[in-house]
Amino acid sequence: MTEMSQILIIEDDKVILKFIKLALETNGYQVSGTDQGSIGLNIILNQNPGLILLDLGLPDIDGMQVIDEVRKIKTTPIIVISARGRENDKVIALDHGANDYVTKPFNISEVLARIRVALRNQEKVFEDQKFIFKNLVIDFAKHTVKMLDQEVHMTPIEFKLLELLVIHQGKVLTHNFIQEKIWGYKTQDDYQSLRVFMASIRKKLKSNSIGHDYILTEVGVGYRFREE
Repeated sequence: MTEMSQILIIEDDKVILKFIKLALETNGYQVSGTDQGSIGLNIILNQNPGLILLDLGLPDIDGMQVIDEVRKIKTTPIIVISARGRENDKVIALDHGANDYVTKPFNISEVLARIRVALRNQEKVFEDQKFIFKNLVIDFAKHTVKMLDQEVHMTPIEFKLLELLVIHQGKVLTHNFIQEKIWGYKTQDDYQSLRVFMASIRKKLKSNSIGHDYILTEVGVGYRFREE
C-alpha cells in the first residue's frame, strides 16, 4: 500500500466519518479519521497522508483554517465534503486551496471517483512536456495544440488558459484563480473577458474533436478540464 493511498478524514459527524471510512477501506485505502481540525493538522504533519477529506464545520477550528494551514507547507489534495452548499462557499474553499468540493448529502460513488482523479493528478508528471488526452495533443515546449493531427491555432492567452486547465486536470479552477494566474490581477468586468476567451477555446476544440467537450463549466464557480 503506497503513501498516496493513505487518506485522512476530518469530519465531526461520527456516523458520516464511520460510513466514509468503511467505504474507503473496502476499496483498498488506508484510512485514519478525526472529528477535530487541530488533531487532523497534527496527523497531516506526522503521517503525511496522500489525500484529505475535509468537513468545514468542525467543532474546534473552521475547515477553511485547516486548508490555509495545510497549504502553507503541503500540496496534498484536499476534497471538501460539506453541508455548506452555497456557490460562494465553494468558491472560497477552492480559492483557499481545496482541490474539489462535494456537497452533503453525497453519493459515495462520486466521492470515490473524485478521490481517484485527485490522486491521479497528484502523481501526474509531464515527463516529455506533452499532454495527450483523447484526440488532443498539447506540446508545452513548442506551444502547439493538435486535434486528430491537425494543428489548432491558439492565441498566446488562449494557450496559457488551456495549459493552466490541463495541468490541473479534474480540478475546478475558480474565476479568481484563473485571472490571477493568467493576468496577475482580478479584472473589473465580472469575468466577461475570461468568458470570451473560454468560449473561443471551447469552440476551437469542439469543432475539431468530433463532439468531445473537453472544458466543463462549473456554474458560478469556474471551469474544469474533464478527466474521463
